[in-house]
Amino acid sequence: MIAKLSRLVRRGLAAGCALAALAVAAPAAAEPAVWVLKDADSTIYLFGTVHVLRPDTDWRSEKITRALGESSELVLEIVGMDDPKTVAPLLQTYGLDRQRPLSSKLDADDREKLAAAAKVLGMPPQALEPMKPWLAAMTLTLAPIVKAGFDPQSGVELILTKEAKAAGKPLGALETAEQQVRFFADMPEATQTAFLSATLDDVEEGAGQLDHMVSAWQAGDVKALEAAFIEETRRDYPALYEVAVVKRNRDWADQLKAKLAGSGVSFVAVGAGHLVGPDSVQAELARRGVTVERR
Repeated sequence: MIAKLSRLVRRGLAAGCALAALAVAAPAAAEPAVWVLKDADSTIYLFGTVHVLRPDTDWRSEKITRALGESSELVLEIVGMDDPKTVAPLLQTYGLDRQRPLSSKLDADDREKLAAAAKVLGMPPQALEPMKPWLAAMTLTLAPIVKAGFDPQSGVELILTKEAKAAGKPLGALETAEQQVRFFADMPEATQTAFLSATLDDVEEGAGQLDHMVSAWQAGDVKALEAAFIEETRRDYPALYEVAVVKRNRDWADQLKAKLAGSGVSFVAVGAGHLVGPDSVQAELARRGVTVERR
């Protein structure tokens, strides 16, 4: 199960959720899914994103461009995670343990794997020693993906943020950076260590899995994403699913319903995994009496 948790978080770096590897052919033309909810004086576009992409990934469609053009604001999961001034203090507080080196928390086999993984990725092993297991796992999850050509700077949110700022549109957030960091940091140390151990066994598989997932996302294949994500996560990680997906989606649905009670046009972009399945943001909105339609 913990091995699957490692894969879950790897995909979370890309799509904000756990998505099993999907053998889906790349679409002829990109058409990621977009939804809309509206009333007499408000319109909210809802778009599922991927946080880490290859720079040449094609994802812009006419629907997305049109919805962005109509919107007067951009709302994301969080704002500022690309700003070292925001992230560095959080990692100092929640990601480091200067009293107990990382290697002291691992068995001999995992210490060898840690050193080998660091060498393959061109990282000095000592750079990982101050990290808590969750942060080391995240680092070793992202590093091979970046090495394979994925670029966090090509992620959808950063591109949308730059465009919104250039157009003078305000940015909003559904969560804080601290909330997202603590999702991992608050895991018991034993779970963090098991997560790192599984990551070390699975460290080189990320790029291929993400390529498959991105292809499904580009095609707007919601059924494929739902089947892969919901079945595995709900079955194997019910507690994690409740905290990482259900509770957050309920909170976001409450926020969106309140926003709908106002006026104007908003473009809301969140990890694609939050927009699939029986507990998706759309499903939670429907339970609150709000109709959401796919564009």
